[in-house]
Amino acid sequence: MRAKMQTFRQTLFAGSLLLASPVAPQPAAPAWAPVPVSAVYQTGDSWTDHSVTYRLYGVQSCLRGTAFTNTHGQRRDCGEASLAMLVALVRDLRPLCAVAGQSPAASTLFVFCIAQPTAGAGAGSRIDLGTALIATGFAFAAQTPDGQPVHAPYAVAEQVAQKSRAGLWAFADLPDPNAIILRRLGERKASAATAAPTLIPSFPASP
Repeated sequence: MRAKMQTFRQTLFAGSLLLASPVAPQPAAPAWAPVPVSAVYQTGDSWTDHSVTYRLYGVQSCLRGTAFTNTHGQRRDCGEASLAMLVALVRDLRPLCAVAGQSPAASTLFVFCIAQPTAGAGAGSRIDLGTALIATGFAFAAQTPDGQPVHAPYAVAEQVAQKSRAGLWAFADLPDPNAIILRRLGERKASAATAAPTLIPSFPASP
């Protein structure tokens, strides 16, 4: 596992992070803060702390319950692989996060997370956590319902990762979460349209 993480870190600092799009904190924005040690990781792009869910803005992790076949012919949960990479990067990079927005129900806060390593291969760099996850092939650029990227730079990072077959892209049966989500949305729309009642025009009774 240590050898794999070393390979991922080398990939991370070898050029793919040039795609990162750090977001400078605005005067009115909340202060940047680390991911708390008490955080409970839910997926490869989110965690909770004190009943609040934090999700990386523009990032879509692999879905829990979907699987890929590794090089040993074993089936592995894709969502668990994404989650493990998020935990490892947060532990190694120790990024600071700032709130970028919230869900309509205010139950989820969307965040950008930036790391500034002071030692090692990435010393002096500004590393966007979302880009790091996507560039290493363990997360994807989130898409809107019409298939457009939520954050365009992440789509570029995903294209590079896919082309180089980084991380999960190395497996032929990778269950692309965006394709799955968009397909489900399409099925729901079709189902809703089918279930919609047919309106029968009413006419006044005959005199």
